[in-house]
Amino acid sequence: MSEALQGLLDLLDLERIEENIFRGDSHPAVIPRVFGGQVAAQALVAAGRTVPADRGAHSLHAYFLRPGDPGAPIVYTVDRIRDGRSFTTRRVVAVQHGQPIFHLSASFQAYEEGLEHQQPMPDAPDPETLPTADEMLPRHAHLFSDPSVVDRLLEARAAVDLRYVSEPPFVAAEKGPSEPRSQVWFRTNGKLGGAIDEPLLHVCLATYVSDMTLLDSILLAHGRGGWAVGDVVGASLDHAMWFHRPFRADEWLLYDQQSPSSSGGRGLGQASIYTADGKLAISVVQEGLVRVPRS
Repeated sequence: MSEALQGLLDLLDLERIEENIFRGDSHPAVIPRVFGGQVAAQALVAAGRTVPADRGAHSLHAYFLRPGDPGAPIVYTVDRIRDGRSFTTRRVVAVQHGQPIFHLSASFQAYEEGLEHQQPMPDAPDPETLPTADEMLPRHAHLFSDPSVVDRLLEARAAVDLRYVSEPPFVAAEKGPSEPRSQVWFRTNGKLGGAIDEPLLHVCLATYVSDMTLLDSILLAHGRGGWAVGDVVGASLDHAMWFHRPFRADEWLLYDQQSPSSSGGRGLGQASIYTADGKLAISVVQEGLVRVPRS
């Protein structure tokens, strides 16, 4: 296991300070606010720790309310909304400096058999044939408004092996607008095992990664490079995920992302996450703030 991955696991190992109250720290962020995927993953950890172990997370719905302060701890308060025979529902509020910064509702279900179908996995190259972030990002440092962003991106994503199938927005922007679709492969930068190897952890790790690239397809549609290039101001507004089938976050997952619409300073991203053998594991939808800076 890499040192960076161990650091991420430590980040997700929240401190229980009361029966339904947990506290988490933050990693330094690329931008001066807490990374949204971190808050979502920690909130799901908090919810999951109040749920029987035989019930797995099947969905979450969340709102990003205020920018988080990376220099301060985050307190997560869990409301035990319902404990039914098949489903368990939890509501989590993340608080900093006396104000809510994030709100999550999550539902958990005891396993049961049911009808089975899925949309087929789209074509994608073998992830092992694609360049790593360490190989790809330094080649494009000249495109960023601040070249030091490359080092900060590499540090922030060191726990995850994330490989772009197609050109990321900051590269594709030089060619103008393109199809609003983006694909990446990802997995944790190291294998999980032992006492920590539980389904909830894999779900929380996928939640963490899901906020990294989902708005890329919006930028591609308009030939914009994103915040790092300086031609867009963006932030996550809300986030929803449905967990359909078991998966492992330390094995390759294909994140197939597209955008059906953008308007009113907001853009919508939709995505499907597949296991390497073609099983649809997760569906994701996110709306984000996408503003063009005034000159």
